[in-house]
Amino acid sequence: MPQIKDFIVAIELGSAKITGIAGKKNADGSLNVLAIAEEDSSSCIRKGMVYNLDKTSQCLTNILKKLRQALKSEIAMVYVGASGQSIHCVKNVIVKELSEDTIITQDMINDIMDSNRAMVYPEMEILDAITQEYRVGAQLQADPIGIQTKRLEGNFLNILQRKSYYRNLNQCFDKAGIEIAEMYLAPMAMAESVLTENEMRGGCVLVDLGAETTTVQVYYKNILRHLAVIPLGGNNITKDIASLSMEEEEAERMKLEYGCAYTDIEDIEENGRYKVKDDLTISSKIFIECVEARLQEIIENVLMQIPQEYRNRLLGGIILTGGGSNMKDIKKAFRNHTKIDKIRIANTVKQTVTSNIPEINAQDGTMNTALGLLAKGDMNCAGTPANRPGPGGLFDNPEPVRPQEPRAEGPKGPGVIESPEERAARLEEKARREREQEEARLAEERIRRRIEEEEKEDDKKEKGGLFNKAISGLKNWTKKIVSEDEE
Repeated sequence: MPQIKDFIVAIELGSAKITGIAGKKNADGSLNVLAIAEEDSSSCIRKGMVYNLDKTSQCLTNILKKLRQALKSEIAMVYVGASGQSIHCVKNVIVKELSEDTIITQDMINDIMDSNRAMVYPEMEILDAITQEYRVGAQLQADPIGIQTKRLEGNFLNILQRKSYYRNLNQCFDKAGIEIAEMYLAPMAMAESVLTENEMRGGCVLVDLGAETTTVQVYYKNILRHLAVIPLGGNNITKDIASLSMEEEEAERMKLEYGCAYTDIEDIEENGRYKVKDDLTISSKIFIECVEARLQEIIENVLMQIPQEYRNRLLGGIILTGGGSNMKDIKKAFRNHTKIDKIRIANTVKQTVTSNIPEINAQDGTMNTALGLLAKGDMNCAGTPANRPGPGGLFDNPEPVRPQEPRAEGPKGPGVIESPEERAARLEEKARREREQEEARLAEERIRRRIEEEEKEDDKKEKGGLFNKAISGLKNWTKKIVSEDEE
C-alpha cells in the first residue's frame, strides 16, 4: 500500500478490546475504511473504565504502531470515544421568573442554557447537555422565542461522567504520546450512525449489548431522552456457563456454539447433552436455563431503563447492536420479555462502507461504535507536529492539522490535565457553540412551523374556492329552475 496522506483515525476503548480504525470520509458521507488494529483490553479496562494505566498505554501504543505500519504514514492525532459504567444522565430544570407580559428572546434562552451548564455535581463532569423542551406557562414548547409569558422553564438532560475517568484517560494517552483531536460520547456517536431518522423521530430504544456493559439510549422526537450503562454483558453469560465446571475459554466457545437467547419449552430435550471437550458433557437443559436466566436479567434491566412516559410511544421499537446481538433468537427473547413487537438488529451503520478488511465486511455489529466515531471525525489525522501534510484529497486545508482551540467535548492536548482557567475557557467555548446550535435549531423550527401554517392556509383557500364555486353553481341552477317555472 502506498503512503496515505489524508485520513481520519478513531479509537474505541472497549472492555474486551481497544479498537483503532483509520479511513476516509467522502463528500457523500460514505466511509472508506483503510485499516483497523485491535488489542485485548480485558486486563486493563473493566466495564468501560480504565483501571490499569500502564497496560492501557501499552495497548494504545501498539494500536498506533499497527495503524502506522498499515497506512505507511505518521498519525498526528486521534478521535476518542468516551464510554463506561460511570456515564449516566440526570434531568435538570432551570426556571426564570420574568416581569409581566415579557416576550422571550434568544438571550433568555442562552441564559437558561448557561445556568444549566454551570451546575456542579460532586466528582462528576457534564459531558453533554441535551435540551428537552421549554415550558411556557402550562404549555411545552420546542421553540419559545417570541412567546409572551412571565415564567420560563428549561428542561435539560445532563450526561455525566466521573472526573477520574478523564484523568486516567489523559494519563494513558500522555504516556502513549498520542494527541486527542476530540472526544465524543461513544454511545451517541454510534446512535447517529445506526438509527434512522424515522426511528429517532417516532421513538425508539437503542441497546448495545457489549462484553461487560449494556448501553441503553431512548430517543423521541429526535431528542435523546435517557441514557444508561448497565454493568451486565456477554461476559456475565460466559462466567455463568463456566460455573458449570469448565474453564472460561471453553465456556466462551460453548456460548458461541450452543448459546440461544430463547428456546421454547417443547424444544428442550430432557436428557440432552452438550459436549464440552473429550469425554466431558453437560446437560443441555441446564445450559439453556443458565444462558436464558442471565439474558433475561439483562433484558429486564433494559426495560427498567425505558422511562414510563415513553413506553407506549416507541413507534421505532427496539434496535439491537453490539456483539451480543448475534446470539441466536435474540429478537425473540427481547420480544417475549419486553412485549415490544418491533425489534431490529443493526448489523452495521447506515452509511455506505467500503473496505477489504474482513472484520468490517463481517457486519456483525461489533464495529458500529468505531465506525460511528470515524464518521464523526472531520480533521485530517495524518502527519506529525514537525511534518504536517499539505492540502489534498478531502482535507483541502493547508493550515496545521492540530486543533488550535480547546475542544468542547474533552480534554485538550496529549494527556494534559486542565488548569481552572483552561477548563473555564473550554466550558465557555462549548457553551457558545451550544448556543449557536440551539439558535440554529430554533430558527429551523420557526421556519418549519411557518411553512406548515402557509400550507394549511393554502389548503383553506383552495377548499374555500371550491366551496364558493359550488354555492355559486347551486344558486344559478336554482334561478334557472325558478325562471323556467315562471315561464
